[in-house]
Amino acid sequence: MSVRRGITLALATLTATGLLTACGSDPSSDLAAPKGHKDTGVNIGPDQDRIRGKKVAAAADLVPEAIRKRGTLKIGASADASPPLGFYATDDRTRIGSETDIATLVADTLGLKPQFEEVSWENLFVGLDSAKFDAVLSNVTVTEERKEKYDFATYRLDNIAFEAKKGSGWKVKEPADVAGRTISVSSGTNQEKILVEWSEENVKAGRKPVEIKYFQKDTDYYLALQSGRIDAHLGPNPTAAYHVATAGQSEIVGQLSGAGGDLQGKIAATTKKDSGLVEAYAAAINHIVQDGSYGKVLERWGLSGEAVEKSEINPPGLPKTKS
Repeated sequence: MSVRRGITLALATLTATGLLTACGSDPSSDLAAPKGHKDTGVNIGPDQDRIRGKKVAAAADLVPEAIRKRGTLKIGASADASPPLGFYATDDRTRIGSETDIATLVADTLGLKPQFEEVSWENLFVGLDSAKFDAVLSNVTVTEERKEKYDFATYRLDNIAFEAKKGSGWKVKEPADVAGRTISVSSGTNQEKILVEWSEENVKAGRKPVEIKYFQKDTDYYLALQSGRIDAHLGPNPTAAYHVATAGQSEIVGQLSGAGGDLQGKIAATTKKDSGLVEAYAAAINHIVQDGSYGKVLERWGLSGEAVEKSEINPPGLPKTKS
């Protein structure tokens, strides 16, 4: 079954069971659905009329000569459906979302044709290692461990959120708030790392651990949430806010930085270390920030609250796990 059809089936199931009703909104996000509708009012059809940029010589000249001659920027993206970040349009073929829009603007600014390929999350990094991709723009958080193998040019703040069934009467601010709860995450993500650390902290403090469930598809965790099999899902704030806005049957009960602790997490364009591309990405991102096209993309997808003022190259990232 395709990802898009999976979403359609899940929504149909929720509608049939009375779980999907009129839209709701969440104060933690500026993404809001029109009153009385089940969508955000954002165009999710294949004809996107995407915001495009123009080549900027100062940024394009930073691209290694071999890639300039090739004329394409090979971009890896996750094949998972995670609206509004990346998902399939109504034709079940066209990839859309904020990450696609920003990647396209970066490629335009560098004078290159964007060439996208969607793969599983773990294969994004395999693709960078093998030079299959020049870049990955797919909600990748900067971490100290990843910085050993990859270079980063930031383009968005990284916030994550606990999404629970609407009316849960539950708030999450610290590890103690999730002790003994059943919470899902996607494996291999920073959300998993943080949740595991919180569970371990609870055990050390004499509290119950977190029962962690794993779902790789949003449709799967959302059905588990509505059926009561999990208490909450910990994932990217944009995705949680989108669910809240479109279905009106869940709520965000806690938010924190994707880097955990006192460090603000950052999402970044990712490239193989010392590939010579990170400076070009940063220059392109800074240009689209300054010309306003970046802001228009974030506003379109309800992500204005996660905007950065400038791109940073290899800033402090999520710390390594303490051994």
